[in-house]
Amino acid sequence: MLNGCGAAGLLALLLVAGCGKEKPAAVAPPAAEVGVITVALRDVPLIFDFVGQTQSSQQVEIRARVNGFLEQRVYTEGALVKAGETLFLMDPKPFEATLKAAEAELAQQQARLNTARADLNRVRPLAARNALSQRDLDDATGKEQEAAAAVEQARANVINAKLNLSYTTIKSPVAGLSSFAKRQVGSYIDTTNSLLTYVAKLSPMWVNFSLSENEVLSIRSSEKSGAIKYPAQEAFDIVIVLADGTEFPHHGRIAFADASFSQETGTYLVRAEVANPQGTLRPGQFVRVKVHGAMRTQAIAVPQEAIVQGPRGQTVWVIGPDNKAQQRVVDVGEWTGSNWVVRSGLKAGERVAVSGILRLMPGAPVKAVPAAEVAAHGAASAAAAPAAPAGPAPAASRAAAPTAASTTGGKP
Repeated sequence: MLNGCGAAGLLALLLVAGCGKEKPAAVAPPAAEVGVITVALRDVPLIFDFVGQTQSSQQVEIRARVNGFLEQRVYTEGALVKAGETLFLMDPKPFEATLKAAEAELAQQQARLNTARADLNRVRPLAARNALSQRDLDDATGKEQEAAAAVEQARANVINAKLNLSYTTIKSPVAGLSSFAKRQVGSYIDTTNSLLTYVAKLSPMWVNFSLSENEVLSIRSSEKSGAIKYPAQEAFDIVIVLADGTEFPHHGRIAFADASFSQETGTYLVRAEVANPQGTLRPGQFVRVKVHGAMRTQAIAVPQEAIVQGPRGQTVWVIGPDNKAQQRVVDVGEWTGSNWVVRSGLKAGERVAVSGILRLMPGAPVKAVPAAEVAAHGAASAAAAPAAPAGPAPAASRAAAPTAASTTGGKP
């Protein structure tokens, strides 16, 4: 047994041994590698995006110009028709009879005129020799002039009858897309129901879109301050995007801007005109209208992947001079290509993280690498990755693998 002094010495020895054991130091995590860009002031192209609707540049009402029975519909409803193509035929028989009567009246009046002129030619020399009175000459002259006027009236009636007869063949004045027939064959057509169908011209096509009052005021203010520069003579390039997301191959131009705001909607109407030779666009379609040509001057733009949507709004990760990350709220403006224009929150010369953002923490040290180098390294790694073997498996693998017959009970 140990006495009191021996026990005290043993306890002291154990305490000294315990104090001699040091705790291992905490190892700091490696700095996260992120791709960064240095933002700078530059002129960036702007693309304004609107919702538009197509409209025929010339939609014509096809109406009957004379009263009568509709005898035949010649065209196919909904088909493309050519200029001058016959669409409807009306019963021509009453108009043919009217034309014949007018021609007969013209012949009769022409015969009267010939007789009156012959009488005048006989009276004129006799009156010159005082064989007839001046009154006889005046009467003969008046009858000749009256007969000439009757001939002109009869000739006008013939022309009018020919016109009415020609109106029984109803043709399209323009090339375009036809609508359905609004009157059926056998219907009596008069001034109250003369509308037969429509023909809508397809090329060029109009695309209407509207700007709100706030948008118009903002555009004018930005142009006045020089923040946005617009093309000379408003020569914007109009790109039409269809409902399936594809771009229409033909670009357009601004053809019309209304002089005032609409009292019904409070918006400002703008019309673009675009060639439509294949008839791809049809009247009434809803499309997206992208207006190219404007430039925001001395602006800061960052890629879409740099913008993070969070509880505080839209933010970016800024890498400071000490290579530490800080999250900052920014005011995002227009969309341009694959970049967002940042109206406030960033200054020229600052570094913004565009890749590896998910590994960042506020105040954490990072290894900042230019984004171009990160992209190039990723492309090189993908190119150097070994491809999956396409040839037969090695002999050892084939020997170890069970055959199809053994696994299916001998069935193929």
